[in-house]
Amino acid sequence: MDIEALKNVDIRTVSKESLVDIKDVKIDKSLSIEERKISFVKQIKNPYCYICNGFIVKSKFAESGNTFEECLNNLINSEYIRC
Repeated sequence: MDIEALKNVDIRTVSKESLVDIKDVKIDKSLSIEERKISFVKQIKNPYCYICNGFIVKSKFAESGNTFEECLNNLINSEYIRC
């Protein structure tokens, strides 16, 4: 699936079973930032739509705010995702 298709997933119609629970994503902090990003995307499958605490989460990024890459860096460096 391409990035636009991932962005445009409709949370009203997406199958919850097709989404990844972010609690199951594990980040190896010994990897470089680039390797962490690749690992995260491979595990989460769609960084714009996933499960968190039993809820479907749809992420959107403002045109004038942080870039997707900056947000992803913050997420993979957070303590929320288990190592």
